[in-house]
Amino acid sequence: MFSVGIITASDKGSKGQRVDESGTVIQEIVKQKGYTVKRYVVLPDDYEQLSQEMIYMSDVLNIDLILTTGGTGFSERDITPEATKAVIDREVPGIPEAIRFYSFSITPRAMLSRGICGIRKKTLILNLPGSPKAVKESLEYVMDSIQHGLEILLGKTIECARK
Repeated sequence: MFSVGIITASDKGSKGQRVDESGTVIQEIVKQKGYTVKRYVVLPDDYEQLSQEMIYMSDVLNIDLILTTGGTGFSERDITPEATKAVIDREVPGIPEAIRFYSFSITPRAMLSRGICGIRKKTLILNLPGSPKAVKESLEYVMDSIQHGLEILLGKTIECARK
């Protein structure tokens, strides 16, 4: 159906000092939906590396959906939203707003998430939280809408109205 790239932003994970559970959760969810994981990387919280990987996945590999996990909090090293903003052409604020709205029903700390979403050419890029639990809750909540958005973005459907 759609191709997916997964980027985990984690200094410890990139050094092999932490197991990337969040990236594994993303893989499981997208595979259940029939998507193909084309690339999965764990990178340090580094602006250049994150930006360049998103560009590579979009422009070279032509991946439909890039899902990042980690780097969306308040830590000085949390720069995933900034790296994403640098590479997108158009923002899609509704998806992260919906995630935060839904997450408020679970924890008031949802307001601390800085994740964003946007489009680069024909690729949708979404920042997810870093914890496996939050990734699962967030992604399961928005997957159906993401699928419809990808169908429109890639010209597989032109109708957005409900029937």
